[in-house]
Amino acid sequence: MGQNGKSPEKKSAAAISSKGPRCIALVGPFQSGKTTLLEAILARSGAVPRQGTVETGTTVGDASKEARHHKMSVEATFATTEFMGDSYTFVDCPGSIEFIHDMRYVLPAVDAAVVVCEADEKKVPQLQLILRELEDQNIPHFLFLNKIDKADKRVRETIKLLQPASRVPLLLRQIPIWNGTIVSGFVDLALERAHVYRENAASEVIELDGENRDREKEARFTMLETLADHDDELLEQLLGDMEPPRDKVFDDLAKELRERVVCPVLLGCATRSNGVLRLLKALRHEAPTIADTAQRLGIKAGYDAVALVLKTFHTPHGGKMSVARLISGEAGDGTTFLKPSGEAGRVSGVFTTMGGNFVKRAQASTGDTVAFGKLDGAKTGDTLSSGRQARGAMVTVSPSPPVLAIAVQAKERKDDVKLGQAFMKLTDEDPSLRVDHNAESHEVVIWGQGEMHLRVATERLAERYLVPVLTRPPTVGYRETIRKPISIRGRHKKQSGGHGAFGDVVLEIRPLPRSGGFKFEDKITGGVVPRNYIPAVEEGVIDALKHGPLGFAVVDVAVALTDGSYHTVDSSDMAFRTAGRIAIVEGLPQCQPVLLEPIHLVEIVCPNDATARMNAILSGRRGHILGFDTREGWDGWDTVRAQMAEAEIGDLIIEVRSATAGVGSFTFKFDHMAELTGRTADQIVAARRAAE
Repeated sequence: MGQNGKSPEKKSAAAISSKGPRCIALVGPFQSGKTTLLEAILARSGAVPRQGTVETGTTVGDASKEARHHKMSVEATFATTEFMGDSYTFVDCPGSIEFIHDMRYVLPAVDAAVVVCEADEKKVPQLQLILRELEDQNIPHFLFLNKIDKADKRVRETIKLLQPASRVPLLLRQIPIWNGTIVSGFVDLALERAHVYRENAASEVIELDGENRDREKEARFTMLETLADHDDELLEQLLGDMEPPRDKVFDDLAKELRERVVCPVLLGCATRSNGVLRLLKALRHEAPTIADTAQRLGIKAGYDAVALVLKTFHTPHGGKMSVARLISGEAGDGTTFLKPSGEAGRVSGVFTTMGGNFVKRAQASTGDTVAFGKLDGAKTGDTLSSGRQARGAMVTVSPSPPVLAIAVQAKERKDDVKLGQAFMKLTDEDPSLRVDHNAESHEVVIWGQGEMHLRVATERLAERYLVPVLTRPPTVGYRETIRKPISIRGRHKKQSGGHGAFGDVVLEIRPLPRSGGFKFEDKITGGVVPRNYIPAVEEGVIDALKHGPLGFAVVDVAVALTDGSYHTVDSSDMAFRTAGRIAIVEGLPQCQPVLLEPIHLVEIVCPNDATARMNAILSGRRGHILGFDTREGWDGWDTVRAQMAEAEIGDLIIEVRSATAGVGSFTFKFDHMAELTGRTADQIVAARRAAE
């Protein structure tokens, strides 16, 4: 009991009853059990009659066809429930690095996050990625050590294993009760109570005695020592060998969580619903509220509604749905929202989200996470406001640079227009996808975060938007240039009765230094080619350089018009344009044409135990390694720099992810064009000619 005679749980329940709905993100490494934990929470809180499973495709999370087909989360899932009279919206965020962008858009608006992980050393780099996002965005977070029933090491060893992934101390809140080699329950270090797990039911309190009592005393003192690092009063009590009041301990747990100086660690098994009730109570008593979140986002309470769009869905029957967290004010059917760049639209229906289902509800109030219907101008990440003047953006989230591309075309030509509309919806739902139109190759290219990311995108085009597509690797931006200068005459003469056509030019063609581009010079003297025809000659030259003798655009070349002749009647712009083109087409094969390939600067980031593998991968792809260094601000990570041909970058990410347990990535930017000769060049030229 606390000093006021009330238990800390009862006191906290009364204290937070008016603090508004909560929004909690479930995050963590790939396949750590986030979707299963969401299902356990919904079952325990009564939102669903029974707990579904990922294997049978019966979970509220992973509701999309693509997620159930691949048995993995491919987008954020929202589910709203009630616990002890309070409203909670849980957001199940994908753990794969290829879909982690959804988490980035969700995090700014949540009150806290639950990081679901397991005692797996191979997943520590993945855990570090997740924790770094939370730390950089200042999101208070718990760590839920899942699959405790399969633990093969002591929990303190596990904490020691996971600690390097976190910048703040991992604060153990519970210790397991062992029955031989099996975890049968836990001891709550704050409440000093022992609990035995029950299958899919609340745990049972048992007497804390014997070995468990001794272990609890030691672990509790370690917890209090960590809390005392930020509380002088508690430190004095510990130094004086005084037992701190239980209320004081709970206050410190909540305070230091909200100040993000500790990360509390709870234990459980989501598949059996073990530890879920204790997690919910910890969220209820200790997690920040919408008032804290509004303060973090710089939003003051007011009459106007202010919301942040977390995710966009295009539904078959309801149209566009914008899932948003209302940070301030109220919004309902008919509310007109503005965004920083203009009007977002007028709300047509407010909906509660439950996985893939949207249930109409009354207007939303501060703290609610709801879906607004038909906000056609709203995009994921937008700040919405209902006042006369749009608010500035609360946060700015930039998608990670894309790492893989595919060229896409509709399987049937009649679907070309439909495909364009589908692209708009696809990128609206997923801002990390980028669609480029390559005018030179006449390709539509989709850029994404990896192989699975692009696979899901093409599946959605076919299944959700009914546009089956064909895919292939994008065309590499090869060019060609020349090594030898020549002078050549180009003559176009045609007589077919009446006015004929006559154009005659002499061109000097010479190479320019790399990246020299194209240069045209007029060296005509004596008016042998009238000045009014010279622009036409240049046009013909430029036209001919678009397709050189090797099949690619010609660059780094200078052309000078030095001589020629004309006919007073038959000469025309078209005739001189044709003459200029003839001279280039006939002259370039004599200039020793050579293939050029684009070379990019590549920076790979990876755990340092994978650096040697990265070097081997780069070398195997004709990469020129420039060096490596420790990744700034990331303990245990390296940055490897290299120059690499664009053709070799194509599917590089697949090897990088395979060699780094799915966490490695890279960025690249164009550096220069380099000559390519030998067998590889011959194969490229032969393939180009075969395709023409």
